[in-house]
Amino acid sequence: MNGKFPQHFLWGGAVAANQVEGAYQADGKGLSTSDLQPQGIFGAITPRMAGDSGIKDVAIDFYHRYPEDIALFAEMGFKCLRTSIAWTRIFPQGDEEMPNEAGLAFYDRLFDEMAKYGIQPLITLSHYEMPYGLVKHYGGWGDRRTIDFFERYARTVFERYKHKVKHWLTFNEINMSLHAPFTGVGLPQESDKSAVYQAIHHQLVASARAVKACHEIVPEGKIGNMLLGGILYPLSCKPEDLLETQRQNRDWLFFGDVQARGYYPAYMQRFFRENGIQVAITEEDRQTLCETIDFISFSYYMSGCVTADPAQFETARGNILDMVPNPHLASSEWGWQIDPIGLRYLLNVLYDRYQKPLFIVENGLGAKDRVEADGNINDDYRINYLNDHLVQVAEAIDDGVEVMGYTSWGPIDLVSASKAEMSKRYGFIHVDRDDAGNGSLERRRKKSFYWYRDVIHSNGASLKDRR
Repeated sequence: MNGKFPQHFLWGGAVAANQVEGAYQADGKGLSTSDLQPQGIFGAITPRMAGDSGIKDVAIDFYHRYPEDIALFAEMGFKCLRTSIAWTRIFPQGDEEMPNEAGLAFYDRLFDEMAKYGIQPLITLSHYEMPYGLVKHYGGWGDRRTIDFFERYARTVFERYKHKVKHWLTFNEINMSLHAPFTGVGLPQESDKSAVYQAIHHQLVASARAVKACHEIVPEGKIGNMLLGGILYPLSCKPEDLLETQRQNRDWLFFGDVQARGYYPAYMQRFFRENGIQVAITEEDRQTLCETIDFISFSYYMSGCVTADPAQFETARGNILDMVPNPHLASSEWGWQIDPIGLRYLLNVLYDRYQKPLFIVENGLGAKDRVEADGNINDDYRINYLNDHLVQVAEAIDDGVEVMGYTSWGPIDLVSASKAEMSKRYGFIHVDRDDAGNGSLERRRKKSFYWYRDVIHSNGASLKDRR
């Protein structure tokens, strides 16, 4: 792999505020939609009552332990750390005129700690959470006023951190709102398609406003979108399967098309018309959407298949999506199919489509790790998974794809998004905490910690082509 990764490739890892920080009401923080999902994205929405608790309330206590964790990331040689700002730390209810200074100060300390080690922040403005106050009082992203509240928040953090943060993302996995509307846009799960797409439209307009604000306030910075890279293959070469695959891939590529091209594609107009979907789009909205992102970022965990006759096949749940399993692929303990070549394919698809730099901001293997009697954690399965995917990233770069960097998901064990589990571990660093919230929170290096350190230090030269 020597020489295939660019000299200034941004190696690192990715976490999210609501999955690592804890301190869910510290220093004036308000309730977020994530705080009302104690069992994760697929769990019930539960009002908070005095005295109750959930595993995310403490998570891995990154809010207080970040200096230790940043030092461990630096030991691996991280060039970049992707995390998110908890919107409710800055505007606790979402609609305040003035921000919460204690929340702003926390991220100042975090970014300063990263700067000590030369680690660049890659910051997501909204990662699977928004102020619950905006849901309760305005109906979340269903209300156009939320666009203004988000822009105020974005401009506030751009101004505050413009000398510390040069890489930004707007909404995490923005296309997942189609599958989990409360998490994505603050709407009830049973909302009809018109309501969901109207809320998504408001979010796309807000994203474009954030792009404009970033370009004004941080002129030397770059701002991207973030897609759930759910690439799909036809299950057969039947023309009907090919057409259905194209249609389903467009379900998520639509978000990239709007954010990278600046307008709604024609195929969505037909989709809205044929499904009776009404979306109010003003001329001002159309002008705003012309503010396009600088780069495309995405998550990639698995691929899936599509058939025009899905009733004949069982589906496998992956990262939010249900997909028809590929008979040629193995699966993880959680049923997520493992497809390293799919990452190379996806990189080429996105680069061919947009001709913008790409950033792989999530990729990893959730697994049940075992601490041996001697304290070691021999996670060779994780090493093999990441090695094989990174080999395919190198191949895509050789294909001519411009790849900015790679931040593996969960470089330190965290609370999983889907079901709020600690037992589903992704990290190079083990955290002593179980699904019931028991444990010392002690950090421990896994075997993969040293493997990833070598990958970064060699700029990918230590990767092994195991095909």
